[in-house]
Amino acid sequence: MREQHLFGLLERAARDWPDSQAWVFDETGERFTFAEILASVERLARALAALGVGPGDRVAVLLRNQPEFPLLWLALARLGGVLVPVNTNYRELDGEHVLARSGARLAVTTPEFTDLLGSIAPRTRVERVLTVAELTFDGELPDFRPVPELPTNIQYTSGTTGSPKGCVLPHRYWTALAADLMARHPAITADDTILTAQPFHYIDPQWNVVLGLASGAKLVVLDRFHPASFWQRVRQHGVTWFYCLGLMPTLLLRMPPSPRDRQHRVRAISASAIPRELHAELERRWGVGWFEAFGMTETGADIRMDPADHDEQVGTGCIGRAAPHREIVIADERGRPVPRGQIGELLIRGVGLMHGYHDDPDATARAFRGGWFHTGDLATMDEQGRVFHAGRTKDMIRRSGENVSAAEVEGALLLHPHVRAVAVLGVPDELRGEEIIAHVVVESGREPDPCGLADFCAGKLAYFKVPRYWAFHDELPMTASERVAKGQLRAKAARARVFDTVEGAWR
Repeated sequence: MREQHLFGLLERAARDWPDSQAWVFDETGERFTFAEILASVERLARALAALGVGPGDRVAVLLRNQPEFPLLWLALARLGGVLVPVNTNYRELDGEHVLARSGARLAVTTPEFTDLLGSIAPRTRVERVLTVAELTFDGELPDFRPVPELPTNIQYTSGTTGSPKGCVLPHRYWTALAADLMARHPAITADDTILTAQPFHYIDPQWNVVLGLASGAKLVVLDRFHPASFWQRVRQHGVTWFYCLGLMPTLLLRMPPSPRDRQHRVRAISASAIPRELHAELERRWGVGWFEAFGMTETGADIRMDPADHDEQVGTGCIGRAAPHREIVIADERGRPVPRGQIGELLIRGVGLMHGYHDDPDATARAFRGGWFHTGDLATMDEQGRVFHAGRTKDMIRRSGENVSAAEVEGALLLHPHVRAVAVLGVPDELRGEEIIAHVVVESGREPDPCGLADFCAGKLAYFKVPRYWAFHDELPMTASERVAKGQLRAKAARARVFDTVEGAWR
């Protein structure tokens, strides 16, 4: 791929496929050709330039799945600015963390979120909160051309031992990812129609945008994932390929079978963490191959199943082989490769990785120690170089496809005036993969109030971070260094009385 930056991809797409449909927003019916995208991006770039946005400036964007999100991203790329996506589920505490840490001085949103951002902004460096409708300024476009290693995003991902960290992602991160998806399976071309159903503040819809610009494929954007109508939308738009993850495959299988299940144009599906026991059933029902893929916000596309390995690996947990632009090794705790077939930590290096964690050199050094990115994921590798996922080393809870930092939830609950100590753990859940349980010590003389604590947490953090289960203790087991001994707590927790906020009852 000759173009090594996002705006270059857009310019080429507008030149090679000017009148081809590029984007379709399902909820509103809005459609854009590649030429129309370029015109809209240049208009927004002039508006941002009039506000003083230039190379290196961070702009926080809090929008739902609407055209202005990718248009603003590409406009910032044209100016050398940096997008800071803000999760639409964030509230006061987690929203403030992202705005404050990123150093954004401008935030763009809709009237739905202006009150939230307005209350947060005084405690951050944000000087101005504007709605997209107010971006009507007309400035001069500077004579500026991005370079491959210039940052495009500070993409916040859930921390595993603390609050979310900002991944600094350069142009090359996106172009390398798109080039791989075009060069190898699924080999996306201008004849494809691809679809995304996740919120734009995640990386997946963003790389779908880049893939469409690079290949000429049409991108269909859903407002969000609706399992009951998902395949109807796939058929309606003539989708040929899509990516999904987390709970999505399981929820799709739970929908009633239909005579139309196989009436679609999809030629391949890519997914992360396909449930092993459901893999074959997924393929039987829709008559199309589901191909495992592994990647992270920090690293992009790293490991992927291809057709040569697919058939014999269905249901095995194999995630494929390393991409051509990636080196991987399975290592012990000292970073030394382990023998084939043995479990170790998955380490990655190659082109197009993040530059590091924004304003966090210590975390960056830890992540890239020894010249390799340490994923925190456990894996094995067979003699043919195929990788099998084997769990996680991180103190992270994976709930319904969302990464939840136990430490972040603990930090929010400790703000409650009656909470003296807290430890958050993940517990297995058939539907969501994991659920969250909070083990709490309240002040002496205070009655446990799980519903009150859940409401308090919901006011501080996104809904998916709020614990479902609550257990109360006189004290928590501690290590010699005064940290909660979570291993001991798990054993103790098996005997604890637990309140279930979904059922509204103790058990």
